[in-house]
Amino acid sequence: MDVQHALESHPSINGMCDYVGISRSGYYQREKRHNHQSPRKLQKKFIQGEIKAIWLKSLCIYGAGKITQELRSKGYKIAERTVGKYMRELGIHAVYLTPWTTTTRNSKFDKQLINILDEQFNPLRPNAVWCIDTTYIPVHDGFVYLTSIMDLYSRRIIGWDLSETLEVSNVIPLIEKTKHSRHISKPLIMHSDRGSQFTSEAYNQVTANMTLSYSKKAYPWDNACIESFHALIKREWINRS
Repeated sequence: MDVQHALESHPSINGMCDYVGISRSGYYQREKRHNHQSPRKLQKKFIQGEIKAIWLKSLCIYGAGKITQELRSKGYKIAERTVGKYMRELGIHAVYLTPWTTTTRNSKFDKQLINILDEQFNPLRPNAVWCIDTTYIPVHDGFVYLTSIMDLYSRRIIGWDLSETLEVSNVIPLIEKTKHSRHISKPLIMHSDRGSQFTSEAYNQVTANMTLSYSKKAYPWDNACIESFHALIKREWINRS
């Protein structure tokens, strides 16, 4: 191919501008606008990079809510709705795994188990209401069981135990230790579900100075705060491995 043919096959910018009816300066201005990103676009791109970094650091656990909290702690003023939009544009989302099928136990004394708490989850002082709950954790050769005690006033876990069985003998030392660490001097409500370890004679003895409250049968919302805590740690961490 000779030089003349090459030039003819690759028209000049002037020739192209004449052909489409625009000036050369207009062409360059358009190119500049196309290639130049506005400050707003650059800011969006930067924040999306921050969002993805936080998401990856959380092992892909965090959703828009928690990422928004992280960004705000760094000084960014951004709405959770905007973070969710940017996450969708990035094609990322919180990764949760479905937990294993749960197992339940019923008590033959169901009619005697009264729900005194009645979903009143905001006591006025510490050590007014404790909630206790056991959740299972799958391991290589079966299950282990995590029992936690939460003070509803602060939503803090104030005692916990990890055991290989659902025996009440694992719960008794936990309650004794928690009472000792909290220096209990006033009666309090202890709320639980109707699991066998919480309806046993030994449990009644160790909680003799407490007012016992029980969730309605097959109704986890009555113990929602600690149920949510166990669901959260299983969803975000345990079920991933």
